[in-house]
Amino acid sequence: MKSEPPSLDRMLRVRGTVQGVGFRPFVLRLATEIGVRGWVRNDAEGVLVRAVGEAPRLEELAAQLVRQAPPASRVSGVEWLDLVPAGPSVNGGFSIIESTTASGKIETDAPVDLGPCADCRRELNDPANRRFAYPFINCTQCGPRYTIIERLPYDRPQTTMAHFKMCPACQREYEDPNDRRFHAEPNACPVCGPQMRLTSANGHTLADGSAALEQAVDSLCAGGIVAVKGVGGFHLMCDAGSEASVAELRRRKHREEKPFAVMFRDLTMLRKSAELSQDAERLLESVQCPIVLVPKSPTAALAAGVSPDNPWLGALLPSSPLHLLLLDRVDRPLVATSANLSDEPLCIDGEEARQRLAGIADLFLGHNREIARPVDDSIVRFTPGGAAILLRRARGHAPASLKLPAGLPQPLVCVGGQMKNTVAVASGRRLVLSPHIGDLGGAATHRLFSRSIDTLTSLLAAKPGAVVCDKHPDYHSTRFAADCDLPRIAVQHHLAHVLAVLLEHDYPADGVLGIAWDGTGYGEDGTVWGGEFILLENGRASRFARLRPFRLPGGEAAVRDPRRIAFAMGGSDVVARRLGFSKNEAATWQTMLSKGLNSPVCSSAGRLFDAFGVLLGLGERNAFEGQLPLAVETAALGAPVDGDVLLFPVNPAESGAVWEIDWQPAIAPMLAKPPHEIGRTAAAFHRGLVDAMLETASHAGVRTIVLCGGCFQNAMLRHFAETRFSNAGFIVLGPRDLPPNDGAIAAGQALGALWNLTTVELPSHP
Repeated sequence: MKSEPPSLDRMLRVRGTVQGVGFRPFVLRLATEIGVRGWVRNDAEGVLVRAVGEAPRLEELAAQLVRQAPPASRVSGVEWLDLVPAGPSVNGGFSIIESTTASGKIETDAPVDLGPCADCRRELNDPANRRFAYPFINCTQCGPRYTIIERLPYDRPQTTMAHFKMCPACQREYEDPNDRRFHAEPNACPVCGPQMRLTSANGHTLADGSAALEQAVDSLCAGGIVAVKGVGGFHLMCDAGSEASVAELRRRKHREEKPFAVMFRDLTMLRKSAELSQDAERLLESVQCPIVLVPKSPTAALAAGVSPDNPWLGALLPSSPLHLLLLDRVDRPLVATSANLSDEPLCIDGEEARQRLAGIADLFLGHNREIARPVDDSIVRFTPGGAAILLRRARGHAPASLKLPAGLPQPLVCVGGQMKNTVAVASGRRLVLSPHIGDLGGAATHRLFSRSIDTLTSLLAAKPGAVVCDKHPDYHSTRFAADCDLPRIAVQHHLAHVLAVLLEHDYPADGVLGIAWDGTGYGEDGTVWGGEFILLENGRASRFARLRPFRLPGGEAAVRDPRRIAFAMGGSDVVARRLGFSKNEAATWQTMLSKGLNSPVCSSAGRLFDAFGVLLGLGERNAFEGQLPLAVETAALGAPVDGDVLLFPVNPAESGAVWEIDWQPAIAPMLAKPPHEIGRTAAAFHRGLVDAMLETASHAGVRTIVLCGGCFQNAMLRHFAETRFSNAGFIVLGPRDLPPNDGAIAAGQALGALWNLTTVELPSHP
């Protein structure tokens, strides 16, 4: 008689984004199908599986956990544990058991918020379904996650949904392993779940439930401005086709020129206003629901005030069932801009929204599902070559973790920079980066900054042993670090940019030339850096090259009024007259420059784009960050692929760097170009800068290039640089899951602390 193969009793650990994404039901179904007995549960480290069965079946289970994982999950590791099986005994079959209470170090990722899945969309529009037109429909593959979590592990009692007791029908779904809502923590329906409410600006209730939605629709169609509570906060919404409504929103919000995002019901509606690539369509319809910058159609039936003098349209599809219902009923595109004043965080609470948005919104369409923390829309654009650039890492992307190349001896909190701030907590080999926080210029953002640090340390149960910050002494984040009762590590700004890209690619810091181009950053010599080439070799970082320095007359005022920078770089009466300066003004600026009065030295590529934008006649001020650099890129769009090149010679530097890119020889030829050739000249400017990058790299003796910093939000610059360097045989690394801008600084700070690589050395000159 043939004996039965022996059964093994093993424990299997699964790590990554495996909570809140239907992973336990998936494990139950998979184990049952393969013929493995045991159980699965959530715990502080992710998902723990007890598996009893023959060895081949157990190996098949482990392999399929990765291959067939739910779409919304992200498995970072599966391993068998050399431990005696613990927990409930296994008598027969497979089951989901109660999660263990989080204690000690938490290693599971907090799940991210996801837009409506296809199944929930079908049910939302099915009159026969009990969730027909219910604005809070969700399942294990979609719905709120991070924005409702109060503690980990991710279970309903530890979310803001704990206040809603499931009705018998929802409870049956929740407990049925064969149901799509099996252990869907935000599960709800019209009988037992959250409800909408429409209120006036003074807080009076106008309608509840479906009537609230219909009255909000009537207001939007009549030209009103409605604050709508979504997944991560409120949007300010109005008719995107109404010049009067858009102009009124700009007036009330004090937002003069910065483009508004526009929400469309579906791709069919969007195609009437924009030109869409397959990559853009795929991203727009993904569960991340980001804002995607797409070329605006010349025949778009949108108000000119949506994106003045801008060929790009920030488009998104509905990011929640409530938005789906709203867009379906208004049957027109709606402006969907963050419900805040400039540089403030999103409003997440109805009373807070009415206070902070007083005088902006006519009506408030809210609901009683609390938001634990604000999360803004993510923003993505594409290069001409089809590479995605994540401009803002927020809903749908954060706070997914990144893996460090080695373990940290103690947890770290990394506080990022000043602009586009994010914070991070790193523990062991894992780094968790917060969603976009914003510019740390006001009290409201300061509070969100502090709360974000508390949130990450609490969710991860991490007790930081040190704080990592930027070297700029006046950043709010740096002052925060100085006030912490922890050892402080300072990492140079542009080095952090380079290290963030190396972290993404799991690439060593040796034989690498990082091209870190941005607006401003505190340099090791106390000047303003921003056009840097940082060489990483033998465990050291050195400033290999830079842009030729220039001065900023008036300091920060020159960022808003870049005519001053153009004057400082042009240095002639012709330039002064072209910029409209009177003789007295020109004399004043010249005196400031010659004496160095309130005119800091700068090597910033972002400020170079500002100055050349002015000299090209594309504008005279930055009403919002990056306005003139965007205008320079936009002007170059229609130019021939091969054309003129402005020359930026690469010369040995006298001090501060080994090599220096000289912008001065490009000014006179540029000014000589006729106005009708602005586009060709702008393209020549881009090509000339990339040629100078390539020549500089040829002197460095390395074959790996990192492109980073806010200037590489410029899709044309990045595409030109990637193409030229790749064609020349270089390995080119650029941001993928992190933004090129300061939203990645905190991640780079963590790697700098791990590698004890914090300072950019200056070359010695004879």
